[in-house]
Amino acid sequence: MSIGQGPRTIPAPYALPVSFAMFLAVGTVAAALHGHLPATGVLIACAAIAGLTSFAAEPAAFVLLAGIGWLTTVGFSRPPYAQLHLTGAIATRAAIVIGASALAGVCLGLLFRWFARRLTLVSMGTYTGMRAAKKAARDARGGAGANRAAGGGPSLFGGLAATGGTSGAPSAIDIRRRLAGVVLAAVLLPLITVVLAALRPHLNLADDLLFYLVAVVTITVVGGFWPAVLAAVTASLLLNWYFTEPLHTFTIQQPRELLALLLFVTVAVAVSSVVHLAARRAVQAARAREEAASLLELAQTVLGGADSPTAVLDHLTATHGGQAELQERSGGRWVRTASSNVAGSLPAANRIDIRDDLTLLVTGQRDSATAALLAGYAAQAAAALDRERLRTQAAQAEALAEGNRMRTALLAAVSHDLRTPLASIKASVSSLRQTDVQWSPADEADLLATIEQNADRLDALIGNLLDMSRLHTGSLQPFLRPTAIDEVAPVAVGGLDDSLRLELAVPEGFPLVLADPGLLERVLANLFSNALRYSPAARPPELQAQLDSGMVRLEVVDHGPGVPDSQKERIFEPFTRVADRHPGVGLGLAVAKGFAEAMGGRIEAGDTPGGGLTITVTLPAAIPDKSALGAEP
Repeated sequence: MSIGQGPRTIPAPYALPVSFAMFLAVGTVAAALHGHLPATGVLIACAAIAGLTSFAAEPAAFVLLAGIGWLTTVGFSRPPYAQLHLTGAIATRAAIVIGASALAGVCLGLLFRWFARRLTLVSMGTYTGMRAAKKAARDARGGAGANRAAGGGPSLFGGLAATGGTSGAPSAIDIRRRLAGVVLAAVLLPLITVVLAALRPHLNLADDLLFYLVAVVTITVVGGFWPAVLAAVTASLLLNWYFTEPLHTFTIQQPRELLALLLFVTVAVAVSSVVHLAARRAVQAARAREEAASLLELAQTVLGGADSPTAVLDHLTATHGGQAELQERSGGRWVRTASSNVAGSLPAANRIDIRDDLTLLVTGQRDSATAALLAGYAAQAAAALDRERLRTQAAQAEALAEGNRMRTALLAAVSHDLRTPLASIKASVSSLRQTDVQWSPADEADLLATIEQNADRLDALIGNLLDMSRLHTGSLQPFLRPTAIDEVAPVAVGGLDDSLRLELAVPEGFPLVLADPGLLERVLANLFSNALRYSPAARPPELQAQLDSGMVRLEVVDHGPGVPDSQKERIFEPFTRVADRHPGVGLGLAVAKGFAEAMGGRIEAGDTPGGGLTITVTLPAAIPDKSALGAEP
């Protein structure tokens, strides 16, 4: 049972047909016993049925229950049975007793349900308080404090029921159709009465009953249950007044005619109940289809990529209007986590408690936003929040794992690739400082060349490590400006060993490229170093520059062993080496790729015709106009 809801009443479409059948059963038993069931027994049975059904049914039904009970008591209290006499001691006593019993039943039912709702609220409040106290005690023992204290406020169903929101069963027939049913009854029943009165010599009571029954069913289809009940009672009175002997009185002399009228009212109300319930089920089915379609659309939105609490709430407000806000309990107070169409706060909103530390506030939604649908949106918003946090945690874990991998690789580089050139420099310097050995000028030149070569190698290695660290931490901020390739390329070649082998095939007056000169120099230096390392002496590498649709393509071509197609993407990953024939950490191409992409370009590897590897760097041209060729940067 939801908070704020007590025992529910039995709807009139269920209660009235059942109670009418019970009244008929009492009358049938009284008639079958031929006086062995006294008038007091009939009165007590009918009063009990009227009181009990008025207690359990919705309040509006007690008038009809008392009326049918009174008619049953008057008609079946004494022989001859089924003759209706509206005056006399029995009729007066039955009206008082059954009316009082029905009124007492409805009053006791209202009082019982009111008390049950209050008891439910108090019980749930005590239960919630006990849960909060237990959680607070556990938090105090565990040092968690009040961060996980349970949130207060009524649930969705209780809150919406108390404020007249969107909860509750949908109405089968709206007010306009009910009024139309009443108007149709006011027009159709007198018209049928006039026609049947004119045809009285040719028809009997059974025919009249069928005509009125068709009218009642028609009124039920138009106006629903209560206009149909009103029409059934009115039709029975019209039948009694115009078509039962004695005419133009409410007294019925023939038992079969009283029984026919009671059966007519019972059947009319039963048929009206069936039609009304069918209409209600149709409305509920339509509402269920709308809810399913809305939830399906929400699921498609979430699966389509809008998987965040804000996107879920935006879908709710866009589809059903109103405002929505997801709140989470943190630090002893409720904090907004996501919202839609909310400018300030939502103090008068309906509350949907998802869990102890998470709640959804909604207000202003249309009738299409039922309680079940809002509960579905609340669950989706909570799941989206959890998935968003899991993605953040996964990204953090991935970044941490990448950092650990980076540190492991750096440690390996320091332990081997940094120590190797340091050891060579140390050995060469120690040899030169030996006083007991006389080195020839050629030997000294060789030792000094070794020191210089390893120092350059150490400088390049440390530079790549620092560049990779800048890329990894996101601290790289390129300054793009028009740059001349024929000015940057010689600088990149200058610090390399065996740089004279490299051929620079840059056309005269080649367009300027939009790049950061320092970063572009580092890109070319790493690509030149890689090409010189793998190109044979007889076929030196070269730099080729081309202009293609406003983009500058710089191709560093070598004629070495090349790289398999399956490895062409991996060579740009940090600490990746396809072949271990040459020393290095495997950072040069990774740094080149990072710097090229930071400048808005791209880098890719391909095959060199005749064998080898061609790495292409594509950057936007700064001045694509031919008239600007050769301009200074």
